[in-house]
Amino acid sequence: MSVITITKENFEEEVMNSSTPVLIDFWAAWCGPCRMMSPVIDEIADELTDTKVCKINVDEQPELSRQFGIMSIPTLVVIKDGQLVSKTLGVQPKDSVVAMLKK
Repeated sequence: MSVITITKENFEEEVMNSSTPVLIDFWAAWCGPCRMMSPVIDEIADELTDTKVCKINVDEQPELSRQFGIMSIPTLVVIKDGQLVSKTLGVQPKDSVVAMLKK
């Protein structure tokens, strides 16, 4: 499955109403560590068919960033059944991200 770009317009449908766990990558184009995480996020999206993988650009979606209290990026968030279940800051190895999803 490919990575889904989240905006305030599709947030409710794609994230809050999702029947599968959702991994959200909060990022920005100017962020070096975010660019380092991008291939990892893409791999996870390709490999995990039971998870929805999304990205939110903090510069383009400031309201969603505020809603999740994003103070630094990259920040990864896992949502299950409309509830935040996990949150981590900074560059993460792929196995750590996958482990977040399996909790």
